[in-house]
Amino acid sequence: MRIAHCQFESWCGEFDHNLQRVAEGLQKAEEMKVEIMSFPECFLTGYPDTEERARAGAFTVNSPEMHRVLDLSARHEPTLIVGFNEKRGDDLYNTVVVAHRGHLLGTYSKCAAYMRFHQQGREFPIFERNGVKFGVLICADGGYIEPARILALKGARIIFAPHFNYISDKGLISHFMKVRADHSARANENSIYFVRGNNVVLDPTKSGITRNEGIGYGDSYVMDPRGEILARSQRQVEDIVVCDVDLTVKPDMAWGLTKSAWSYREFHALVEQAMKS
Repeated sequence: MRIAHCQFESWCGEFDHNLQRVAEGLQKAEEMKVEIMSFPECFLTGYPDTEERARAGAFTVNSPEMHRVLDLSARHEPTLIVGFNEKRGDDLYNTVVVAHRGHLLGTYSKCAAYMRFHQQGREFPIFERNGVKFGVLICADGGYIEPARILALKGARIIFAPHFNYISDKGLISHFMKVRADHSARANENSIYFVRGNNVVLDPTKSGITRNEGIGYGDSYVMDPRGEILARSQRQVEDIVVCDVDLTVKPDMAWGLTKSAWSYREFHALVEQAMKS
């Protein structure tokens, strides 16, 4: 299966502009015969660090904005994964929509939401393209063991993880190293392909981030089930990562289970016990 990620820049609060960039990415994906294409976290709305701006750009899953997203997806063959700030009643969620040929296949909401004004998602849906099951996590979600484990146990062979990073220069190297270590572990533990789909910030005034100066450096990549990088983007520029993943190879198993599944089966009760001590 050929998969891809668009490491593009999102402009905060500028839906029309961002949707046009999605159109550009999908067109290129179609030309390259990509089957699944992802975009960064909150790409359609931007990812502001204030609730006021987040609410101003947010929309619902049955809104005119979403209908435009679905209409765009109807014109292209690749399955689309793209993020937005979602209004759900009075609450805000950091959500990704998965769409194919005009159909809303479903949504996933970030389960380790970093912004305090976002509610935490607790559903982990599985999607399918041409018989291949895949799931979605968002940015910080990939730093925790259980979300990836849940998706893998449900049959996901690929996990797409859209990101939005704007990191202080003082913490840049440590962030870079930690994120790669987390993702290598998730891929290896669960014997899945892991797609780190980051953004890039070229114009900080468009980022929506007001509380710190930083660098949106990119570094998107596809890791194989052993935690090795198969393809990665250039850094600090817009780029498209394309990768052919071999899903005929059987996942690594021990005692009939992945490392993560066996570890949970054997030790979860002991973990619960230890937490109470």
